[in-house]
Amino acid sequence: MLLQNRVNKKELKKRIQEEAIERITVSFYRYVIIENPQELRDELFAKWQKLNILGRIYVAHEGINAQMSVPEANFDAFKQELYSDKRFNEVPFKIAVEDDGKSFYKLTIKVRAKIVADGLPDDTFDVTNVGNHLTAKEFNEAMEDENTIVVDMRNHYESEVGKFEGAITPDADTFREELPIVLEELKDKKDKKILMYCTGGVRCEKASAYFKHHGFQDVNQLHGGIIDYVRQIKAEGLPSKFIGKNFVFDERVGERITDDVIAHCHQCGAPCDTHVNCANDDCHLLFIQCEKCAEEMKGCCTPECMHIAALPIEEQKAIRKGQKKENALSVYKSRLRPNLRDVLAERKKEE
Repeated sequence: MLLQNRVNKKELKKRIQEEAIERITVSFYRYVIIENPQELRDELFAKWQKLNILGRIYVAHEGINAQMSVPEANFDAFKQELYSDKRFNEVPFKIAVEDDGKSFYKLTIKVRAKIVADGLPDDTFDVTNVGNHLTAKEFNEAMEDENTIVVDMRNHYESEVGKFEGAITPDADTFREELPIVLEELKDKKDKKILMYCTGGVRCEKASAYFKHHGFQDVNQLHGGIIDYVRQIKAEGLPSKFIGKNFVFDERVGERITDDVIAHCHQCGAPCDTHVNCANDDCHLLFIQCEKCAEEMKGCCTPECMHIAALPIEEQKAIRKGQKKENALSVYKSRLRPNLRDVLAERKKEE
């Protein structure tokens, strides 16, 4: 049996758009020792391909981290099959709030060194000594305590479009970068109550243990992350202390939690929280773009990218292969957090 995709991206996206079945977008993780990650990877791919499951899954010696799109008709079979493995028995699922069934277009399962790239030396601290897990209600109540510090353990481009009120949102592009930033900022506040949160909870599992290792006395984390927080507040009729959008790593890019728009277009500064990728495939920069700028810039981040994106496909391919010296402009040191307004303003001065 073929244990990888052989169909091109365009065809896969076409198939999912034309698909008539109902799907459920679900995520889960578990830290558990996996002796042979490659063997498990191949086993899961074979099983889940038969169930027409799509998604992105990471498997490592330390566990599994999965975001998936499961046909509604096959969900019970998927759940029963997963739970039959004692390593994953009763693993909690987080179900997406907004779901059009188009969150993924292919099944990708990769073996990684870690299920989250944290850069932490796991052998120097007890990774099982995690923080207290709080329900949505408990998290809301803890936020009312003036002795509490709320910390967003996600990346800047995630917190830019949505966050908990009053949360510290580190200026970092990766989880690996964020940990030392937060430690430094809170080094004199180890006696405070720390409330951590992330998208689904997996980053906080490792981060909370790391903070306890560094002497923080009262470390707490939102159980199930933002995804399950939203489910709980809706089920229990609780107020949402999270405002804006929850950034998600699939085709949806974001889930609307409240009507608040807390971000701005990276090109004109208008209120906007819509993330897009630059239409120039040689760039593919992730940035926030309003409808007006999307029309004016043809979905691109800079005039240089507009020029490249308008070229015939073969010329674009030649650029990507390095057959021409012309390249897409690197507008920012990070490909995820551009300061496009400053870049474009500087260009106009030079013209």
